Amino acid sequence: MIYLRLIWAYLKIGIFGFGGGYAMLSLVEHSVVDPGWISETTFTDIVAISQMTPGPIGINSATYIGFVAPGQVSPELFSGPLWGLLGSILCTLAVVVPSYLLVLYSAHFIRRHRESGVIKAIFAGLRPVVVGLIASAAILLMNTANFNPNAITWQLWTNIGICAAAFLLVYFAIPLPGGRKIKLHPILVIIMAGLAGLLIYGF
Repeated sequence: MIYLRLIWAYLKIGIFGFGGGYAMLSLVEHSVVDPGWISETTFTDIVAISQMTPGPIGINSATYIGFVAPGQVSPELFSGPLWGLLGSILCTLAVVVPSYLLVLYSAHFIRRHRESGVIKAIFAGLRPVVVGLIASAAILLMNTANFNPNAITWQLWTNIGICAAAFLLVYFAIPLPGGRKIKLHPILVIIMAGLAGLLIYGF
């Protein structure tokens, strides 16, 4: 049954999704795209939207996938919005509850043993792994669905240019007259990128 499959998928994401939203992207994609619940293009859209809305990608994707997956798998059985709402609730709880319990116990355990050499050694090994997971998420998103969904060469180079410009604007400070420098807020860069997309692709 689709609801049991959804619960199982998001239980695994909730338990093994270490390192935050970006680090768990590959796990989320494997869990929701491979079964055919959504397309790769829709997944990349969810990633983009989740970064502009409150909440981490694991929870946002769980709510969205839980809503659309029943209708995608069996439209003749799950055609009403209530079935989607039920799926959203089940998936959201499945991804949140394991993480909540793990963090609750881990915080208590780490607080008691924060000076332990074993705990410090474990965290020393986890930090580079999380960086590697985030790097793999960045590579994962460098796909055709993000940069060239219509297979048009000029759109590919335009999207690469927007990506590079966004990175430069967020990472580097902009020099101003008088020797001052400012760094643009990521939300402002998102708005600018959306306006650029509207001007380039919307007319």
